[in-house]
Amino acid sequence: MRKLYFLVPGTNGKFACGGLWAELKTVDLAQQICSAEVVTYRQREKGQLFLDDLLQKAELDDVIFVISWGFDVAKLATKLQNYNVIYHAHSAGYKLNLPSSIPIITVSRNTMGYWGQQLPNSLIYYLPNQIADEFTNLDLERDIDVLVQSRKSSEYLIKELIPALQKQCNVFVVDSYVKDLPGLFNRAKVYLYDSAEYWALQGLSEGFGLQPMEALACGCQVFSSVNGGLSDYLDPGFNCYKIAGYALEYDVQRILKSIASPGTLNLSPTTLAEYRRENIINRFTVILAEINDFFDHKKEYSSKINNLTKIRLGKLLIQRTFGKLKKKYFQ
Repeated sequence: MRKLYFLVPGTNGKFACGGLWAELKTVDLAQQICSAEVVTYRQREKGQLFLDDLLQKAELDDVIFVISWGFDVAKLATKLQNYNVIYHAHSAGYKLNLPSSIPIITVSRNTMGYWGQQLPNSLIYYLPNQIADEFTNLDLERDIDVLVQSRKSSEYLIKELIPALQKQCNVFVVDSYVKDLPGLFNRAKVYLYDSAEYWALQGLSEGFGLQPMEALACGCQVFSSVNGGLSDYLDPGFNCYKIAGYALEYDVQRILKSIASPGTLNLSPTTLAEYRRENIINRFTVILAEINDFFDHKKEYSSKINNLTKIRLGKLLIQRTFGKLKKKYFQ
């Protein structure tokens, strides 16, 4: 297989975030299958490959560049148009128009559906993010009634729901980095997550939503929004509860009831297995083999399928309208 170069703007400082950690986890998974390295392109870092230096090499047919940083994808795709490139798609909504020569690997079925509609002539695959094995139910005594991370939380959750709950139970709000997140999830009875408002303001989608799944894996009862990639695995009434259910009083009532009856809803072992390391490596192996085969023969294919551009959509709409009129008045 070709060597993979995973492009990120930087690996520390202002670039440190959940998306970066998820991409670095993917690099680790890829290294179990083939040669793979991280390459930065905005920030030069000691001991790290830098994109502009790599592109000085005369021959790069034996490598694949993996791009993922949403706001930089269009620029990188243009810069790397003469090379083998994969788009590792987390969120949706970036309004990109990528060539069909770039296969897309999506982290959720929700994102896969988005790109399947936007770029129907591209190769598209599904490779979920990994849930690490340390996220598991340790069957410990839970001393936190309600746990919530303030980042990405809605105004309703922070300003209305949490104050109402604090009057009746023990609420722990996290507003900084947590070193032992599995341990914290194992201390909590209920975890709240409400990101729909945050992503609406960004004009993007929730790509995957790791925290609710990690909390469920640790035995928490989860009240969550079901936007974007969260809809892949959250199933209100069966493994979670939908947060922001019509009225504040109704939410408070349901959460207090869940605190009193812990362990009612959870993810099945079968569902969790899909997101564990072994399954993802198996899927990644199949995906990379198919993409490598595509790049082996890409230059031999000349009859490219017409892209679904705005101009082509306009022509198809005119043809369809004319066809209906012709059928109605001339037959």
